[in-house]
Amino acid sequence: MISLSEAAVGVLTAADPADKQRLTAEAAATWRGGAMVLGTCAPPDRPARPARPELLSPGQMPKRSTGPKGRIALIHALAHIEFNAIDLAWDIIARFGDGLPRAFTDDWVRVADEEARHFGLLVDRLAAIGTMYGDLPAHDSLWEAATKTTDDLAARLVLVPLTLEARGVDVTPQTAEKFRRAGDPETADVLDTIYRDEIGHIGIGVRWFEFVCAREGCDPHATFRDIIADRFIGTLKGPFNMEARSQAGMGEKYLAPWL
Repeated sequence: MISLSEAAVGVLTAADPADKQRLTAEAAATWRGGAMVLGTCAPPDRPARPARPELLSPGQMPKRSTGPKGRIALIHALAHIEFNAIDLAWDIIARFGDGLPRAFTDDWVRVADEEARHFGLLVDRLAAIGTMYGDLPAHDSLWEAATKTTDDLAARLVLVPLTLEARGVDVTPQTAEKFRRAGDPETADVLDTIYRDEIGHIGIGVRWFEFVCAREGCDPHATFRDIIADRFIGTLKGPFNMEARSQAGMGEKYLAPWL
């Protein structure tokens, strides 16, 4: 039986999206069943990627149109975010899990499994409207945040779940409502599911960020601000969904400088 870290690296080195989903589901089920040890296995610098979509810098991405084509492009962009999120969860397990409580690994296995389900739901919506993941270009900025934080768990947690994923929670309710108004309640329902799960993922990020801060004897709110200043390009911008963020444990003390 391979270790969970080896299984994580197996997901990270699987280029085909279907393989990444399948391996995620298998590893998550085996870990939850108690038949796996964490072990150690060094993750790759970058996960494997399929030949499509073409990856562009954010500045090179085509401007999203309004109307049906714009909504297809938005679903595709969201699918790409969830595809990256699968790898981000496995990377944090393989890169940082050794030496942390089992609950850390349990949490991030849950995140990986849910991100893979989110990706599948969005791929199904693309198929229902006659397209597929990879038909449009996508940007690589989410993995760039991972690349900047390979050396520091606290920084990884701040940049990914507490900043980039939290931004998704800020905007998803309005996005879901746009799909409903456009006559696409099925996609809106998928976004509602993702929204509920992502609040939990931010909560996991907060819990382990505060664990690391307590272990290192530093204030989490000041440390959050320091990491944003040091490693985040630009500044945090509202509007913030304070109800959802507070539910996740990320209330006004974290965001005071930007409110």
